[in-house]
Amino acid sequence: MGIPTAPMVTIAFKDLAKTNAASRGMPDERICFTPHPVWGKTDAEMYAYLEGNDPVTGKPLMKEVVDALTQPLTDDEKKTGTITPPVGPPTYSDTFDNLQQYYMDNGMTDFMPIVLPTQDKVDAMLKGTSHSPDEEVGKLTPAQGAFPAWSFNVKQVAINAVMSGARPEYFPTILALASSGQSAMFSSTNSLVYAAVINGPIRDKLNMNYGIGAMGPFAQPNSTIGRAWTLLSKNLCNGGLPGQTYEGSQGNVINYSNLIIPENEKDSPWEPLHVQKGFKAEENVVSLFFGFGIQQAQGGWGLGIKPIPHYQEAMACNIVPFATIFGAMIVVDPLVANGLVQLGFKKKEDLADWLQKNATATVGQLKSCLFSRPPMGPAAANLTDESVVPKYGRADAFNFVVCGGQTNPYHQIANMSYRMSVSIDKWA
Repeated sequence: MGIPTAPMVTIAFKDLAKTNAASRGMPDERICFTPHPVWGKTDAEMYAYLEGNDPVTGKPLMKEVVDALTQPLTDDEKKTGTITPPVGPPTYSDTFDNLQQYYMDNGMTDFMPIVLPTQDKVDAMLKGTSHSPDEEVGKLTPAQGAFPAWSFNVKQVAINAVMSGARPEYFPTILALASSGQSAMFSSTNSLVYAAVINGPIRDKLNMNYGIGAMGPFAQPNSTIGRAWTLLSKNLCNGGLPGQTYEGSQGNVINYSNLIIPENEKDSPWEPLHVQKGFKAEENVVSLFFGFGIQQAQGGWGLGIKPIPHYQEAMACNIVPFATIFGAMIVVDPLVANGLVQLGFKKKEDLADWLQKNATATVGQLKSCLFSRPPMGPAAANLTDESVVPKYGRADAFNFVVCGGQTNPYHQIANMSYRMSVSIDKWA
């Protein structure tokens, strides 16, 4: 755009910054580096960074920034372009075990054994959709705006589906996930994860588990659909490379196969999620959520004392510590959902409205939370740090999914926000 810039990056991300610049055809981009970390530092410590030296070049940092903005570019620094990613050899001749190791050594797996994608197996997977093998499915990047996006076709998705152990009848759901443009291996220093809620008749057609142990490793479609999303997120956008295209400081076990949740529509007293999002009940839809993860929550306060546990009070207590930037996806057992209806919450929206009003914190607490926002604007002028306010500004920060086998009235809560819903039928 003709505007001089001087990217500033902490030393912890040196390799990432240089690799990303090189992948966009700018291996000699001027990048200035600061010490690490910057989080939690005082103003004095930050000024010391700026007044010190670049830890990579050893040059005074601010002079380096000024030079980057004002000195004419060299011929090498003017070069731009794109890099064509390698696709590997068209064939491979060796033993089964060596081929397994080849995939692992080249970062194409989750470091668990895969189903080798032979031509016969890929052809069988392609029969699970009416779409052409060469049709473009979409584009993926490890993080929007931070990395170049790669495009990919139906056959490339099929290869990853085979590797995951999926069956051809699962393929339209996997294609829907791939078409979303959402990489399950999102690059952030936070170890972020995705969830996929599946609605519609396809849940029973595929024998998905939405009863006892629904979110555990107890059904082939649940497990392999989620694993396929992980594998294609690694292989079709260069994702999941620690220190390069993945920066989650501690990582997250959910990244292995993501959080796949078929909604228990038959035992739910409420509208299923996809109907809430504007689809018809008979349509097959996958809805995506994104955030920090999920945890077990309390059941209902008053269990064993009141005729019906006050589940909503437990939920309000459970979601207060959450980061408001991601809201909450609350996964409730059918026992809880039906108990809430008896308490007067006839619709999911009724419960969302109640939680928005009753999940409260003080202004001071909100100010001290990293990913939560205190009230702003004229209405906040008379508030003190001790003032109690709703933690979430909007009721649509809450989404509810009914799932489970009714062995106990429990719920789980995910600090995750709704991203989008995608038609599975489109990819049949």
